[in-house]
Amino acid sequence: MKSVLLTAATLGAAVSIFALQNPAPNPTPVPNRATAPEKTAPPVASAPALPSVVVLKAARVFDGRSDRMISNGVVIVEGSRIRDVGSGLPFPPQATALDLGDATLLAGFIDCHTHVTQEASDNWFNDFYEELRRSVPEKTLYAAGYARKLLESGFTTIRDVGSSDAIDVGLRNAISRGLVPGPRIVAARYAIGATGGHCDRTGFPAGTFGAEGGPLKGIVHGAAEAREAVRLNVKYGADVIKTCASGGVLSLGDDVAAPQLTDEELAAIVDEAHRLGRKTAAHAHGDRAARAAVDAGIDSIEHGTFLTDETLVRMKAKGTYLVPTLLAGEWTGGKADKFPPEIAAKARAALAGRSDMFRRALKSGVKIAFGTDSGVSPHGLNAREFGLMVGLGMSPAAALRAAGPAAADLLGLGNRIGTLEKGKEADIVAVPGDPLKDIRATERVFFVMKDGRILRYAPR
Repeated sequence: MKSVLLTAATLGAAVSIFALQNPAPNPTPVPNRATAPEKTAPPVASAPALPSVVVLKAARVFDGRSDRMISNGVVIVEGSRIRDVGSGLPFPPQATALDLGDATLLAGFIDCHTHVTQEASDNWFNDFYEELRRSVPEKTLYAAGYARKLLESGFTTIRDVGSSDAIDVGLRNAISRGLVPGPRIVAARYAIGATGGHCDRTGFPAGTFGAEGGPLKGIVHGAAEAREAVRLNVKYGADVIKTCASGGVLSLGDDVAAPQLTDEELAAIVDEAHRLGRKTAAHAHGDRAARAAVDAGIDSIEHGTFLTDETLVRMKAKGTYLVPTLLAGEWTGGKADKFPPEIAAKARAALAGRSDMFRRALKSGVKIAFGTDSGVSPHGLNAREFGLMVGLGMSPAAALRAAGPAAADLLGLGNRIGTLEKGKEADIVAVPGDPLKDIRATERVFFVMKDGRILRYAPR
């Protein structure tokens, strides 16, 4: 039997084959017909099985393994994995082929710094009030909507670095079971920080929010409580441990650059997390806080707004990643007048500092992974980070690789995702034209495949 070739004009007629808009309603993933054992129950009638082999064809492929494009690109997908990638590959018999035209196929984007359980607007005061009024179930439903926006914009994997009430863990589980559409989530649960620090609620009278947080909610005092907080996060489902080493922009009662954890507390957090097989991330705008976290063995510095050259040298020597979150500074600094005065001043300072820091980080050769702080900005705008990175001196190919193999390596998922190569998960996106010539093409994703299932196709 010959392959069936579907062009952009005819793909719409095949939507039902791929369940484009309708993920499987049952919690059991649809089995791969080529590999599933015979005893596996068939999918329900409303969730049609995927074709065993799908071929994606486009003018170009950026596989993430080099800085070059592959012309006349072909990606062959079998089940949930990539079977082959190359230029002008022959189509296997009985495959269904999709011709996406003058487009570029890339590995699904990875965002290493999101807050998918919340989303800011231009009105800080209204956001704060609405967050207080929402119940956990309502927040969870909002989070599911944000997750869908992230997926549809091309982000097939995210690391969520701070949530409450285990919403990120529950959403991760629901997505992995096919209950709701969304990216693969690496969840942190509660970020761990000092009493009165950025991870705590500050700027209000005592008792405003009831009892103080304690280790169960990530608020610690001393190394012993820091270890306890890590253990509790892991106990209740955390994949990664996030800590607040310095003050923050959007917290009311702290200095954005001031260190907030002792060396002993940082060492305890990192040691306990690594002992339990979890990677670590440190929110750190200030240089002293970031340097202390690097010396403690942290895996990534988030933001890094005021990093000095000396700290960047230490990061390079230790292999510590920088996740610069340029979009967060762009969003908050560009809207500083919308915030309370104590936040507005910090937002302006962070915006002023981040550009110089990023240029110096590029020159230093420190490893950089893509992250946006999405949630501070609206979800779905994440690809704007690519343009900001390129605008500050990063090559388009390096920016794409930051959201590909670099991000996958930081997450410990480099053997599964981040590049288009044989054996990896079939997480694939398509953008119009050539993003090496116009990096903002990444903001116009029109095709999204995750785990071999087409979840978005928007004809151009």
